[in-house]
Amino acid sequence: MNKRGYELNVPLRTVETSKTIGIGSFPRLSGIFQMSEAWLADLLEGRIQQLEDVGGVRRVVPKGVVIPGFEQLKKNRKLNKIWNFRHIYLFLLPAIIWFLVFAYYPMYGIIIAFKDFKFNLGILGSPWEGFKYFEQFLNDSSFYDVLRNTLSISALKLIFGFPAPLILALMLNAVMHKKMKRVFQTISYLPHFVSWVVVVTLLQKILSPNVGLINDIRYQMGLDPIFFMGKPELFYPLVIISDIWKGIGWGSIIYLAALTNIDPHLYEAAEIDGAGRWSKLFKITLPCLIPTIGILLIFSLSGILNAGFDQIWLMQSPATLSVSEILDTYVLKTGLQQGQLAYSTAIGLFKSAISLLLIVAVNHISKRVSDVSLW
Repeated sequence: MNKRGYELNVPLRTVETSKTIGIGSFPRLSGIFQMSEAWLADLLEGRIQQLEDVGGVRRVVPKGVVIPGFEQLKKNRKLNKIWNFRHIYLFLLPAIIWFLVFAYYPMYGIIIAFKDFKFNLGILGSPWEGFKYFEQFLNDSSFYDVLRNTLSISALKLIFGFPAPLILALMLNAVMHKKMKRVFQTISYLPHFVSWVVVVTLLQKILSPNVGLINDIRYQMGLDPIFFMGKPELFYPLVIISDIWKGIGWGSIIYLAALTNIDPHLYEAAEIDGAGRWSKLFKITLPCLIPTIGILLIFSLSGILNAGFDQIWLMQSPATLSVSEILDTYVLKTGLQQGQLAYSTAIGLFKSAISLLLIVAVNHISKRVSDVSLW
């Protein structure tokens, strides 16, 4: 007799249940079981501790009953599952090693931000300085200029660059000729595979005041040449246009994949009701894309302090430094060129902490407003 008041050796009967239950090492169970009615009540009310499956005999066991060797049986079963799927785990191994070496191991160097780092003393031997370098950065005269430039570039990229892939995907989705659609897709994808070094070099050649194509046309028209890459007022437009040109095709892939998952019967029903092209766009297509748009918007907003280091560093010049100095370029200059490793590490950690807070806050707001979230 157990503590529930019924015998453990009670005769078993066949009881059918359609309820799906999670028990022990059996996460989902449903169907026909050999059990007593009292045990079935425990099973349905969630008072079951574990499931015995030894020698082909399956019995539910109430709480408080311990089966000898059952824990070892569960452990062996887990090991067997891992071994059976070993080939899949091997595929994960390179990615795990990459993250451990390049993402987690470097975190050890974060403590430099809190120390007066000396090469001869090493990281652990250098004296602690606390939040000295964080306060120094916040009180630096260039802090507001660097932060303003970073937020300005990121905000402009978000305003003009975020909708661009969506618009391209909608336009490509409207192309009925399959071959032409593939040609347009391929052409739009190609710039993504071109490095920023090549892109900025092309910009410099095209916009050069001496041999550039644009200024050659202006010269033929009797106009004076313009040094496009050296004008602060033209820096932001060039950054936004080149960023859109390079990333619009690659960014549209996710939207195109989401568009293929929309049920075509929705469009057929809308056509029967007399809906036109624009009605189907705003009443069917865009609402079905809201989850995808929401997830990508969360990522974009959380990375608003990432203005694009490669692009800005290559396009930056002394003439445009007042509008092009961002957090990433400032960290590189203070850390490597000026040798202030602790100071630059503190700036980088400050940026990472703000980005973490942003992604948590934006995800929370998105979850409350639209029920779209990362977790």
